[in-house]
Amino acid sequence: MGQRPRTVGIPTMRDVATMAGVSTMTVSRVLRDEPRVAAEVRARVLDAVQRLGYRRNENARGLRLGNKTGLIGLIVTNLANPFYAQLALGIEGTAAEHDLHVVLGNTGENATRERELVEKLAGRQVDGLIVVPAGYEHSHLSADSLHDVPVVLAARPPIGIAADCVLVDDFTGAHAATAQLVANGHRRIAFLGNPPSVYTGVERYHGFCVALDQAGIPLDERYVRRAQQDVQAAERAALDVLCLDNPPTALFCTNNRNTIGAVRAIKRLDTPTAIAAFDDFELADVLDVPLTIVSYDAAELGRQALKLLLDRMTRRDDLPRRAVIPTSLITHGDLTCGRGAALPELGDRALGG
Repeated sequence: MGQRPRTVGIPTMRDVATMAGVSTMTVSRVLRDEPRVAAEVRARVLDAVQRLGYRRNENARGLRLGNKTGLIGLIVTNLANPFYAQLALGIEGTAAEHDLHVVLGNTGENATRERELVEKLAGRQVDGLIVVPAGYEHSHLSADSLHDVPVVLAARPPIGIAADCVLVDDFTGAHAATAQLVANGHRRIAFLGNPPSVYTGVERYHGFCVALDQAGIPLDERYVRRAQQDVQAAERAALDVLCLDNPPTALFCTNNRNTIGAVRAIKRLDTPTAIAAFDDFELADVLDVPLTIVSYDAAELGRQALKLLLDRMTRRDDLPRRAVIPTSLITHGDLTCGRGAALPELGDRALGG
C-alpha cells in the first residue's frame, strides 16, 4: 500500500491513488463501481477514501475560473416555519448581487440528516455553507472536517468549533416581552417553547425566567411546556395549561408555530388570555387576541450571514466573527390583566427591544 500523501485543503483523487498505491484511473473505476477491479484493490481504494475523507467532486467539469462553482449551500431546520423563508430570501438576494446561487436543504431538526446534507453539499464543492444547526454537536462543521469549505452558522451559535455566526438577540427580546406582560398586571404567565436542545428556546426561556425573577414572581413549572415544534403540538400544549385549575392569564411563546397554536387554543376556549411571542406573522394585527410580538428582521439575518460568508471566503484567519440582529416589541390590543374580554385593535406601538 502507498504512503499517506501530504494533503493541503481538499483531498484529491490523486491523493487517494497515492495512499492506495494504485493509479488515478483505478480509483476512478472503483468509484464508478466497475466490475473489472480486484476485490483486494477495491478494498484498498475504499479504505484510502475513508481515511482521507475524500469526496467525489460532482461539479468538476463545471468549475468556473478560480475553482469556484458559484453555489452556496443553505441548510435550515424547518421549512414550514416562515422565518426560514425570510432568512432564505435575505441570503438569496445578496447572493444574486454576487452572481451566486443558493442550494437549499431541510433537516427537520434531525442532526443525522444535517450531517448527510453537509457531506453532500461539500461533495459538490459549494463555495460556502450557511447552516442553522440542529443540535449541540458541531464537529462536522469545523474547518478540518469541511476541508476548509467556509461556513457561517445562522440563528444558533457554534459549539466546540470556531465559526462565524449571526444571531437574534433572543434573551433581550424574551425578557422585554415578559416584562411587558408583568407591567400589564399578569402574574400567572405560561411558557410555550422549543425543545431544550434548541439554542433559541434556551435563550428565550432564560429571558422569560429572568424577567419573572426580577418582578418577584416565582416560576410555576405547571405552566411550562418546552417540546412543541409544530402548530398542532403547540395547540395541545396551550389547551393543557389553559385548562389547569387557576390557569395562566397570559402566554409567552418562543416562535410563530407556538403562537399560532396558542391563538387556536384561546379561540376554542373563548378565554381573554393575552400572548407575548417571538416572530411576527401575517394577520397578527387583525386577530382579536391581545398580542405583543418580539419582532426582528429575519431577511437581514440572512443578508448578514451571506456577507460574513463572502468575507470568510476571502479571509483565512482563525478569528470568528459574530453579528447580532436586534429586536423590538409591537403590541396589538389591550394586554391588561383582568380586562374581562379582548378589546378592539388599538394600533401598533413600538417599544425598544
